[in-house]
Amino acid sequence: MSITRERLSPEESRSAALEAARRLLIEAGPQAVTLKAVAAEIGKTHANLLHHFGSAAGLQSALAHHIGERVTAGIAEAVRRARQGEADAGEIVARTFDAFDREGAGALAAWMILSGNRDALNPILESIHHLVDQLGQGHEDRPVHETTLWLVLAALGDSLLGEAMAGALDLPRDRARDLARRHLLTAAGLAEDGRSG
Repeated sequence: MSITRERLSPEESRSAALEAARRLLIEAGPQAVTLKAVAAEIGKTHANLLHHFGSAAGLQSALAHHIGERVTAGIAEAVRRARQGEADAGEIVARTFDAFDREGAGALAAWMILSGNRDALNPILESIHHLVDQLGQGHEDRPVHETTLWLVLAALGDSLLGEAMAGALDLPRDRARDLARRHLLTAAGLAEDGRSG
């Protein structure tokens, strides 16, 4: 779906390009995320995108940063709501799994790893590290880093192989999310209904 050409500020043009790149990544896979395809999506020229990102690698790095910010913002909000009693562990798991599936972090990670461009993942990893450091403040008695490790790895694996694996095992598609929610409740010392146990 191409957007008609309109005059955008440099920030708006860059933001539109990153959203188009994320959409292409999710809908058509990494091979679809080219400067030419992104430019066509937003009604700009290839040269215009080169001006904003410098190269295809620059676009990939900016996309990783963009997705990293979206991922951590959603997870941080879910954790904040859970700590205030407005949400439960299920929302934290859902936000994390959605970040890697629907938001495109899983596809981006696989793309960067398989293409040998692991450095492009640094913005996502740095965003998660910063988030975990923030979440751990005042909660030093909880295994925030370890919990984040297994939850992110579970969400990443589910985004890449979850549907096929659940199907092969004749399990419901969302079973991995259910298991992660139960594990998070157990790790937090909560009962199944979310109350202290």
